Amino acid sequence: MEATGFIARRLRFGGKIAMASIAISFLIMIIAVAVSSGFREEIRDGISDLTGDVQLVPADMNYINDSSPMSTEEEYVSDIKELPEVKRVVPAVYRAGIIKNGENIHGVLFKGIPWEKGEADTVKLAVKIPSRLRDLVGVEVGGKLLSYFIGENVKVRNFNVTGVYEGIMDGTDNMIVLCDIADLQRLNGWSSDEVSTLEIGLVPSHRNSILMREASDKVGMIALEKGPEGTDRLISTSVMSRYPQIFDWLDLIDFNVLFILILMTIVAGFNMISGLLIMLFRNISTIGTLKSLGMTDRSIAKVFLKVASVIVLKGMAIGNAAALLLCALQSSTHLLRLNPENYFVSFVPVHVNIPMVVFADVISFVVIMLLLLIPCVFISRVDPAQTVRAQ
Repeated sequence: MEATGFIARRLRFGGKIAMASIAISFLIMIIAVAVSSGFREEIRDGISDLTGDVQLVPADMNYINDSSPMSTEEEYVSDIKELPEVKRVVPAVYRAGIIKNGENIHGVLFKGIPWEKGEADTVKLAVKIPSRLRDLVGVEVGGKLLSYFIGENVKVRNFNVTGVYEGIMDGTDNMIVLCDIADLQRLNGWSSDEVSTLEIGLVPSHRNSILMREASDKVGMIALEKGPEGTDRLISTSVMSRYPQIFDWLDLIDFNVLFILILMTIVAGFNMISGLLIMLFRNISTIGTLKSLGMTDRSIAKVFLKVASVIVLKGMAIGNAAALLLCALQSSTHLLRLNPENYFVSFVPVHVNIPMVVFADVISFVVIMLLLLIPCVFISRVDPAQTVRAQ
């Protein structure tokens, strides 16, 4: 049995306060990482489901009128679907409109997408509206949504509200009303293969700033090379270029989380430094005895670091367990609510990214143990002759 390990197991470290500090620090770190990851996952998934990660649109696309449709039967569409990073390609038709309910009038953007089989047949001219629009104009499920479409001629449709959804973009003025793609194609006088845009969803591993832009460039090149001659040029844009303010906000959250991780690691480290110094002061005679028996300063430091590491690991385990429990509670109950006008979501989202949690734990543990080397300098200043004489 190694001597340092044998001695370390017999030393007592009254470090309950230090352990509590470690536990609280790791609790805050894990929750911060989970909330940051939750916001990123929730908002990215919500935007991807609503508008796609990459959009392919005509250069002169106009939401106001029915000009410049693109065809879904071109060769480049199948080539885009075959890209390994592409999860889905959804055709969509957009048309700006004005809705009216009593005295309430509001501008919205209608989006036609392929609905599930039978969904559009149950109720004709069915729409789903965002919850904020429901509150603004006072329309409930089962009600009517009188809509006006401005163009060469004003067209009127009386839609039936069949559902309400929580929209990621509810906090903005860009509220989207979902309907069947065939309804908007008939409104525009288009055939079944003519659409406003192709919305391309990427696999989750490609939903970061670099890979999104690469995918957008790749889609644009395919459309440019294989698009029919004589047609309007198509433009490929990523969701990051359409909603830069949202992704800038997510980057700001990540920066805040990084600051919290650094701060909590330093706080935990210095609490452990004070705890270890107290332990060293209490065991001066033990240090002197070990030195007189021929033990080196490095070996003695190793003894006390082993004792301190146990405290750090216990605090880390308690903090992790408490954080994961709170995250599970919030994930299942959505107990903590938010104002979607400010935060884009109606609750605090949490997503436990296990690799990120493990990474944060490992880095924090290493930093704390490195900080604990500072008080170990005290060991070299202990004179065994004086400590033994003092006994």
